[in-house]
Amino acid sequence: MNEKNIIFTVNPGGALHGELRVPGDKSISHRSIMLGSLAEGVTEVTGFLEGEDALATLQAFRDMGVNIEGPDNGRVVIHGVGMHGLQEPKGPMNMGNSGTSMRLLCGLLAGQAFNTTLTGDRSLSSRPMRRVTEPLAEMGAVIGTTEAGTAPLNICGDQPLRGIAFDMPVASAQVKSCLLLAGLYAAGRTCVTEPAPTRDHTERMLQGFGYSVERVSLENNCATACVEGGGKLTATNVEVPADISSAAFFMVGASISEGSDILLQHVGINPTRIGVINILRQMGADITLSNQREVGGEPVADIRVRSAPLKGIQIPEDQVPLAIDEFPVLFVAAACAEGETVLTGAKELRVKESDRIQVMADGLQTLGVDARPTEDGMVIQDGGAGSTLGSGQVESHDDHRIAMAFAMAGLRASGPIIINNCANVNTSFPGFVTLAHGAGLNIKA
Repeated sequence: MNEKNIIFTVNPGGALHGELRVPGDKSISHRSIMLGSLAEGVTEVTGFLEGEDALATLQAFRDMGVNIEGPDNGRVVIHGVGMHGLQEPKGPMNMGNSGTSMRLLCGLLAGQAFNTTLTGDRSLSSRPMRRVTEPLAEMGAVIGTTEAGTAPLNICGDQPLRGIAFDMPVASAQVKSCLLLAGLYAAGRTCVTEPAPTRDHTERMLQGFGYSVERVSLENNCATACVEGGGKLTATNVEVPADISSAAFFMVGASISEGSDILLQHVGINPTRIGVINILRQMGADITLSNQREVGGEPVADIRVRSAPLKGIQIPEDQVPLAIDEFPVLFVAAACAEGETVLTGAKELRVKESDRIQVMADGLQTLGVDARPTEDGMVIQDGGAGSTLGSGQVESHDDHRIAMAFAMAGLRASGPIIINNCANVNTSFPGFVTLAHGAGLNIKA
C-alpha cells in the first residue's frame, strides 16, 4: 500500500468535454497475465493496465519464474511456462491492495506442487477469504488463514484436487474464477453455479486460450460454468479494452455537470459489466453507444455521454452484480438526481476495499446529502435535479473508487471538496488526475 497521503482538492464547477481513453480493464489485465503464464508459447498483451493491482499479479508470476517483458505503454509479452511450469517463489508474494490477485491466485496455486504464501496490505488483510478457502477445501486444497479467515494465506502444495459442483451463496466473479482456475488442476469436472450474473472474463479468456468451458444458461440470466481438469492453454494475443469501471466516473461526471459532452473510446461493454449504463439510463442519462465491435472475444464500443437531468429510482436488484464496482460513483449520481434513489441487495459493498456503503454515506452526509445507509444498500434523497452539493473534507479510507467518486462530486459542489488518502487511485487508474483535469474537472493532487 502507498504510505504517502495524497490529497485531492477539487474546486467546484466545470464541465467535461473531449474524447478520452481511460486505462485498460483491470479484470482482463489480471487474467491475461495468469493465463498467458500458464499457456504454452508466447502471449502478447496490448492495452494492459499499468496500475498497482495488475502489476502485483505480474510480479507474482515473475516471482514464480515466468519471463515477462514490459509493461511498455500497455504492451506485455509473456513467455508461457505451461500448466506445470511455475516454480516455487523465494518468499511470500505481496498482493498489495488487490483482492482479485489474492482470490484468483489462491485457486490457481492450490493446484501447484509447491507451497506459497500470499500477503497483502492492511486493507486486503482484512477482507474475507473463507469464501474461496472453504470451497477450495472441498476440492482437497489445504490453505491456512488467520482465525478471522483473512490473509496471509498459506497454501500447501502437492495436494490432489478433485472437481466439485459448487452453488455460490453470493454472486462473486472472484469466487467463480478462483474455483474454475483450481478446476484446471482437479481430477474430473468442476462446475460453479452463480445466483446472479457475474462478470465472465475468465470463461471468455479460457476459451480464447483454447481451453474448453461449458456454460449452461439458467433462469434469471444465471449460468453454470464447468471445466474438466487436465487440459492445456495455448498462447494467444490479448487486446485489453478500456475499463468500464474507470469510464463510469466520467459517465457520471458528464451526466451531472451541465453542458458536458464526452466520448469515451474503446470501452469494454461485456454484458456482465454494463449495469452502470443500464442504471444511469434508467435515471435519465443521455448515453449512446457507437462503433460496437468485438476484440479478442470481448465486446467494445465508444460511449458518448451528454449532460442530462437525472431522477431517483429504485435500483433493480438484478443490476447489482453487473455494477458492483461502480456504486460509489452511482451514489454521487443519485445525490444529484431529483427524488429518492434506493439501493438494496448490495451487502457485498461492505467487504470491498472499504465498507463502501458506510464510507460513501459518511462522505455524502459531509456534503449535505440525505444519505441513509442500510444493511445491504442506501437510500439517497435529494432536493432536486438542479441542486448543488455542499463542500467539505471527506475520507476515502484508502479506497480508490471512493476517492474518484468524490472527485466527480466537485462538478456539482458549492465549494471545494478535499479528499484524503488518495494514493490507492494508482491501483486501478494511474493518470486519473491528469486525464480528469484535461477533460475539465478542477482537480489537483
